[in-house]
Amino acid sequence: MQIKNAKFLVSVADSRKLPDFGAPEIAFAGKSNAGKSSFINFLTGNGKLARTSSEPGRTRLLNYFAVNGGELTFVDLPGYGFAKAAKSEQAKWGALAEGYLSGSERLKNVFVLLDVRHNPTDDDKMLLGYLYAKNIPFTVIATKCDKLSRAQAATRRREIANEIGIGVMNVYLVSSLKRTGKEEILTRLDEILG
Repeated sequence: MQIKNAKFLVSVADSRKLPDFGAPEIAFAGKSNAGKSSFINFLTGNGKLARTSSEPGRTRLLNYFAVNGGELTFVDLPGYGFAKAAKSEQAKWGALAEGYLSGSERLKNVFVLLDVRHNPTDDDKMLLGYLYAKNIPFTVIATKCDKLSRAQAATRRREIANEIGIGVMNVYLVSSLKRTGKEEILTRLDEILG
């Protein structure tokens, strides 16, 4: 798949009012600061598309983006596990993400982003458990690979795969900074949309 263009569509604060743009949806989920916004920008080749921040917990809504003039929709979910946010705020973001995951008619796959340097957290495992239980297909993407050597990244890939019980080839290594791993993700999108 080639991503030629992407544009922001809408932010949604209520999962009972999910828009339907008539295109397959790929959702992006991950812990606050796992690099979701940077990854979306890297994938679409548009550095200004999703708002990035050095402060975790910036994405608090469901953000929809049209890819290739509406051929595909990317949906950025609120990050989870942001310690500084009030419990009530965290619960609100969680309910919003869950409402989307259980309510979207067009969801094809969830890209679950994990920081390659850290073991999956309880929150990560809870999300993966939820996706398994609800039979929602997902793809695990290990971000920030520029922070490690190739050998370290390969080791971490194996460790993450073992930790969450999936095949090592099902963990995709990417670096938005060094712009690596994009081809594999685009190939994966082809498989999903096949």
